[in-house]
Amino acid sequence: MPRPNPKLLDETAAGVFTIAATPFLPDGSLDLESIDSMVDFYQEKGATGLTILGMMGEAGKLSAKESSIVIDRVTTRASVPVVVGVSAPGLAAIKALTDIAMDRGAAGVMVAPPGSLRTDDQIIGYFQMVADVLGETPWVLQDFPLVTGVQMSTRVCRTIFDTCPTCVMLKHEDWPGLEKISTLREMEANGARRLSILCGNGAMFLLEEMRRGADGAMTGFAFPEMMADVVRLMQAGDEDRARDIFDAYLPLVRYESQPGLGLAIRKYTLAKRGAIAHPTVRRPGTVLSPATIAEIEALIARQEARLATLG
Repeated sequence: MPRPNPKLLDETAAGVFTIAATPFLPDGSLDLESIDSMVDFYQEKGATGLTILGMMGEAGKLSAKESSIVIDRVTTRASVPVVVGVSAPGLAAIKALTDIAMDRGAAGVMVAPPGSLRTDDQIIGYFQMVADVLGETPWVLQDFPLVTGVQMSTRVCRTIFDTCPTCVMLKHEDWPGLEKISTLREMEANGARRLSILCGNGAMFLLEEMRRGADGAMTGFAFPEMMADVVRLMQAGDEDRARDIFDAYLPLVRYESQPGLGLAIRKYTLAKRGAIAHPTVRRPGTVLSPATIAEIEALIARQEARLATLG
């Protein structure tokens, strides 16, 4: 039976929508108990929303049945809005997973462009079809060209926003992309519809993104309390304190952002912090070497020492 949705996602969304990992047991099967503990962990550390089945949530390694189980488990446990990644090669699959997500009480869905799109007209036309298929469901436009290979200019983004009123948020993950945030906010200052902008990139540029007009973060750094504190302090105008906290975590942010290793590092850290029981990355996936684990442990120890000096 469908569950009532919480407040649906809209243009006012702000804060930290943590990109959630998908926990697995050592044999690679879903770890349902760790889904519960992970949701609790993220919320206790300041998440104002959760995003599941994203690229770092290993969505592509799940069966359709497993995706439905994860959606049901997270939405049942969470007391914050849940956004579900529904990107797929075909619109029928996007629609099917969206229906499951919204029936389970999700606040909205997120869609990335397929890598086959090459021209501005193709990109705009694709997302107009997405909006038509999704109907009244609010959705997030995921802009992550480093992974998708699809470059969306500010003009293209603005055209999608203007012609698709159910698109309420930009998941900004362009790199470099700070000027894109500034340009979009300038367009809004000149009368364009305002959208929420939450940013990814492992929080590496969170301070600058907030200064450019972002509303918060949507990424999966294993210390979500850092992101929550930085967003809160920047919104309150206390940039110096925000920088102190950000700087204390920056070596860990840098290390976790390694291409090919980032997810395994994040899961190791989440397991160490008690958020999940096992650091398993579903195959094909990376297994951390003893040397890498030793480096993570050293970084965490130094980060704790830096935090102690902040008071």
